[in-house]
Amino acid sequence: MADNTITVVGNLTRDPELRFTQTGRARAVLGIAVNRRWMNRQTNDWEEQVSFFNVVCWAEMAENVSESLAKGYRVVVTGRLEQRSWETPEREQRSVVEIVADEVAPSLRWATAQITRIPRGAAGDAGVPRERRDSPAWGAGGGAEPSATAPAQQYVPEEEPF
Repeated sequence: MADNTITVVGNLTRDPELRFTQTGRARAVLGIAVNRRWMNRQTNDWEEQVSFFNVVCWAEMAENVSESLAKGYRVVVTGRLEQRSWETPEREQRSVVEIVADEVAPSLRWATAQITRIPRGAAGDAGVPRERRDSPAWGAGGGAEPSATAPAQQYVPEEEPF
């Protein structure tokens, strides 16, 4: 069986960008810079190479990442490589290879973290963003439909490239 699992450690190049699909599924995109540094034995100088990766997180992990991480934070990401292709409005073909995250964690090499567990919601909460579930408009029943005063979501199609 072929496996394309990848683990990268690097710094976030921007704050996570959280959006929601039309079905209410959370999607966060983050950029990571991975530095590699080595000593050039011929010149006795340090050399460096930087690689940039886009990481896509889904569902509750997307919400957790957007609430917990910010530009500059050092993170550890494990996931799989995935290639997507699309056509621009100008009818040009584009493609991108990105990491679809299975796990995202702060690196504790030069930092500390405080973990806050998030309790699982009621059965009717699936697919509803946390800020809507936690709002007074959602109702005391946990799975009740929100009222018309609930905050609007920003929707993005699941296939839209970032």
